[in-house]
Amino acid sequence: MALWSKLRTELDRAGRVAQGAIDEGKLRLEIFRARQLVDRAAQSLGYAVYRSRSGLETPDDHAIARLVEAVRERESELAALEDRMRAATGSVPPRADGPAADGSVADAPPADAAPADTAAPDVRRAAADPGPQAGERSAPLH
Repeated sequence: MALWSKLRTELDRAGRVAQGAIDEGKLRLEIFRARQLVDRAAQSLGYAVYRSRSGLETPDDHAIARLVEAVRERESELAALEDRMRAATGSVPPRADGPAADGSVADAPPADAAPADTAAPDVRRAAADPGPQAGERSAPLH
């Protein structure tokens, strides 16, 4: 009987670990979606400010105030989700771009920096050697 008891205990433990991983994955997905909503709201605000400042539209202070409030609401929802994640795991997934959860900004090149040659060596080699021309046969791969 001790063997069955031990097996059941281990299966229960494995089930709890699996459920924890599923819950963490769901929370990460919620954070990702909340970040997308913040980005969309901020983008809408930026477009509205641009249109009003460039003279494309007459400035509508009420619309801009609503958009500012929408960004604030989305950011507070995101902060709540990040707090839940921090409480559950002790960390928050980093943002792909923009400010991190701690307010720091990811390393980015200066705006006046010249673009580097970012092509991979294989891409540069392919550009230099286009391969067989029309009518030529390539060597068989063995």
